[in-house]
Amino acid sequence: MPVVQVEAQVPTDKLLKAVGQLSQTDLEQFVFQVIALRAQRQASSLPHAESELLLKINEGVPPDIQTRYNELISKRQAETLTPDEYEELLGLTQQVEKLEVRRVEDLAELARLRGTSLTTLMQNLGIRPPAYD
Repeated sequence: MPVVQVEAQVPTDKLLKAVGQLSQTDLEQFVFQVIALRAQRQASSLPHAESELLLKINEGVPPDIQTRYNELISKRQAETLTPDEYEELLGLTQQVEKLEVRRVEDLAELARLRGTSLTTLMQNLGIRPPAYD
């Protein structure tokens, strides 16, 4: 992972500027790690079942899979996708969809534990449904 030089006490705007220097792949990995950190902090003050669900919900798609998936989607949109890449895209799509199904199942279970609807839970957690291309 690249190193970004920052001051010892960094205001959030400067931290954001430093993060903006990362490549797309490194940025996605960084965001993945920040989401995991947020989930751990939220989980520490919740009942065990809820904290376990939040950790799973916030895992997301692994950065390497997401990066390749995005690359292939871009190639498909540009109509430059080869037949082999099309097959790879189909496989990755299945992987991503399975991960999303598990995430929705975990969200539904968390909503059940909290006695609320899935829609309300997602709004409360700031989770938007994925945008499909």
